[in-house]
Amino acid sequence: MKVKVNKEACIGCGACAAICDAVFEIDDEGLSVAKVEEVKEEDKQAVIDSVESCPTGAIEVTEE
Repeated sequence: MKVKVNKEACIGCGACAAICDAVFEIDDEGLSVAKVEEVKEEDKQAVIDSVESCPTGAIEVTEE
């Protein structure tokens, strides 16, 4: 699973970083960024929860 954040859609609410800080963080602009491109197996459910919690749908996930 790969993940990225669409910065144009992100409003910086921080839900993703609160749910999965192993993958997401808030940058200097106050927007979310993915700290990793490839999600570890143990973080996959937290990433899915983050996607479902994102109010703007800014998190993009792709499966290999």
